[in-house]
Amino acid sequence: MRRLPALLCLPALALALSACASTVSTASFKGQQHEVAQTISNLQADATAGEQKKLCANDLAAAVVNKLGGKKGCEEAIKKQLAEIDSLEVSVQSVKLAAGGTSATAAVRSVYEGKKLPSSVSLVKEAGKWKIAALG
Repeated sequence: MRRLPALLCLPALALALSACASTVSTASFKGQQHEVAQTISNLQADATAGEQKKLCANDLAAAVVNKLGGKKGCEEAIKKQLAEIDSLEVSVQSVKLAAGGTSATAAVRSVYEGKKLPSSVSLVKEAGKWKIAALG
């Protein structure tokens, strides 16, 4: 996970990163599951807006930011990656909370270049907020 492409912008996560991107629907989720789905929606919105500072500060887990070289390295990696992505779409299919409520996995389906790709997103709770930890 040294580079952002492996973390965020590959079809595995498939975030919408263009002006014509759709938003992630969170309406069907309640409670903590809604918060997890909302985190993915926030990530997509920040990526669509080209907000690399928000992505690193608000959406990604501290361990991910550190692996990308800290705050500055993370922002630079995201900036480069956002410049390479045209359009991707993602929908959250389900959310599973782990015992203890400090980690979760979201099953997502992405559409990238016309292909539907299932994958998962791992999240952790840091300081009371869900953040993206990894792709599975």
